[in-house]
Amino acid sequence: MPEVIFTGPAGRLEGRFHPSKTRGAPIAVILHPHPQFGGTMNNQIVYQMYYAFAERGFSVLRFNFRGVGRSQGNFDHGSGELSDAAAALDWVQSINPEARACWIAGVSFGSWIGMQLLMRRPEIEGFISIAPPANRFDFSFLAPCPSSGLFVHGDQDRVAPLKEVMGLIEKLKTQKGILIEHAVVKGANHFFENCIDDLIGEVTTYLDRRLDNPIKRPTPQRAIKGPVQDA
Repeated sequence: MPEVIFTGPAGRLEGRFHPSKTRGAPIAVILHPHPQFGGTMNNQIVYQMYYAFAERGFSVLRFNFRGVGRSQGNFDHGSGELSDAAAALDWVQSINPEARACWIAGVSFGSWIGMQLLMRRPEIEGFISIAPPANRFDFSFLAPCPSSGLFVHGDQDRVAPLKEVMGLIEKLKTQKGILIEHAVVKGANHFFENCIDDLIGEVTTYLDRRLDNPIKRPTPQRAIKGPVQDA
């Protein structure tokens, strides 16, 4: 899990990168929750998704948006963070030029940024969107959604209530050629406290189905789980 520093629009960005040992392996970028509410690349959901992709042979990056950790710059209400995400994808592609596929995953605020990046980068063929706050941010740009993917929500989410998201998901499901799936984790709030294993179970089940049940690769030893962070 090597530390990496790469150049973003507002200065350096801090990340963690797991390179695949397989030539042409797919790449994935994981985006963390809201920077102003404690969101970092060390959020437990981000951390667990990072390893979920790594164990399936991806070269995967998680990083801190501008102004978080050692990343330079200041919070920019989404516009700058979208530019950071684009720079992160550019960086991963620059060192994995033969990557055969690209995925994006995001948590809460990070899911909003990730879905915007999806609209701008046609090479992204799959997404994971965790607890998208459709009641707080405008997702109307997903018209149409260019790639198939998975939305996951907790049925006890009070920050981004499930009913507020269902309209968006049902609209996307009507598109031809795109398969949008939606999983609901029972008993989970917006932070998935005490439910992260169930959440990651939904994510890995979906990934294995999309990737045709790949063999899991050995990865570096995981650290002990820490507290759940942000929304």
